[in-house]
Amino acid sequence: MDIKRMAFDMKDKLIEMRRHFHTIPEIAFEEIETSSFVAETLSELEIDVKTGIAKTGVVGVLKGSGEKTIALRADMDALPITEENDVDYKSKHKGTMHACGHDAHMSMLLGAAMILSEMKDEVQGKVRFIFQPSEESLPGGAKTMIKEGVLDSVDAIFGIHVDPTLETGKIGYKSGPFFAFTSEFTILLHGKGGHAAIPDLSIDPIVMASDVIQELQMISSRWMSPLEPVIVTIGSIHGGTNFNIIPESIELKGTLRLMNMDLVDEAVGKIEGILKGITGIYGGSYQFDFVKGYPVLLNDRAFTQFVSGVVKDFFGDEHAVELEQPLMGGEDFAYYLDKVPGAFVRLGTGNRGKKTTFPWHHSRFNIDEDALPYGTALFVKCSVEYLKNS
Repeated sequence: MDIKRMAFDMKDKLIEMRRHFHTIPEIAFEEIETSSFVAETLSELEIDVKTGIAKTGVVGVLKGSGEKTIALRADMDALPITEENDVDYKSKHKGTMHACGHDAHMSMLLGAAMILSEMKDEVQGKVRFIFQPSEESLPGGAKTMIKEGVLDSVDAIFGIHVDPTLETGKIGYKSGPFFAFTSEFTILLHGKGGHAAIPDLSIDPIVMASDVIQELQMISSRWMSPLEPVIVTIGSIHGGTNFNIIPESIELKGTLRLMNMDLVDEAVGKIEGILKGITGIYGGSYQFDFVKGYPVLLNDRAFTQFVSGVVKDFFGDEHAVELEQPLMGGEDFAYYLDKVPGAFVRLGTGNRGKKTTFPWHHSRFNIDEDALPYGTALFVKCSVEYLKNS
């Protein structure tokens, strides 16, 4: 069957599904309406469906003629962001938005299920469709789904993430490290409150916080190898109540990102050293809560070469983009790749004319829907070729 033609012929259906998901964004482990739509669609295709995995996860299995199994994964959760796009499929859920493309991932994977169910006789093995909750929030849904057996008897896994930095239809790939180790940390700086006019009788946690934030930037610029990607970002700072009051404490929230798991403890030690030093100088104190997130995502070399070959043969060399640098964002697809060989690729959805180049997690994030058939076709072609040749 002509997989490419089938994928592009169903473009309107892919857009319809994607826009449906976009209007009903649901955050981590609350993807009730979303998972229900997924399960119903898979059932209509006469694909074996199991629901309630990791609370809201859905898994479908298409059984072809062979014993090998390839898994395909899409994430389902949205983000706590108020959408600013002026489109008729704008989020109906106030303060929640699909600002990372998971609506597109689900649409493309359901499209792949539709095509594969039509060509079931040509599928020389099994295809497992994994619709995962909670990719955006630690500890992530992948870990729980793995514990509940979604990778049992799976021989390989493949996933796609939309990318507004790549031109529509381009497919970015890279073997080895592809996404970063992630973390979340909270710092509470305790001082001594008082009147703004007599700061010498107080211990100002706001000043301490400013020193801490500046010094944290020295970790990547001066205290660790410049050859190792390291990011320390403070994304939230809260404290104080009025213009003339020195508060008792300040709260900072941030993230540490690395591409080398061996450096995590060293970097955390640097953060703690900064906190001890600065609070010691001021006579204050601190609390530091560090939560490890997803590990570095490592694409299997052989499977990545297989995927890049499929892209070149199927779409043409001009669609295959070998990426030199990894992305410092995190992805709990890393947990799947820690268990079975596979690869994760980035599908270009960037189109300046359509204003789809806003970054992930932006309130105006959107995709060029012309990319959807590329992702669906790639899911199908990789599945068929892997099962045929493994």
